[in-house]
Amino acid sequence: MRTDEQAVQRAISTISQSDPLIKLLQQVRLGRMKPTDTGLRAVTESWLGIYEKALATDGLTQSGLRRLNPAPRLAILIETGVLTDDHSGVTALRAAYDELLACAHTE
Repeated sequence: MRTDEQAVQRAISTISQSDPLIKLLQQVRLGRMKPTDTGLRAVTESWLGIYEKALATDGLTQSGLRRLNPAPRLAILIETGVLTDDHSGVTALRAAYDELLACAHTE
């Protein structure tokens, strides 16, 4: 397996361990949990930081980083009201992604 692919798989594994979209967002959509629930907020805040750290995984190229683009997941969290577009964690994650993508090596 290529180094970039290994790095992508490590990052995906790290991100998915705390991903609020997998189970908690379903609870929001079913009305069992509010988007502003304290527990959901704590999991989401933690996930934002974990995602940012995972993007800094050694060995990621521009191609690998594009596969890890947080924009689609952030859009879902914003759409459901769990996060806002101007949330500090959202802003930090987007900025980190853009910076890492600009500095990453091409394949």
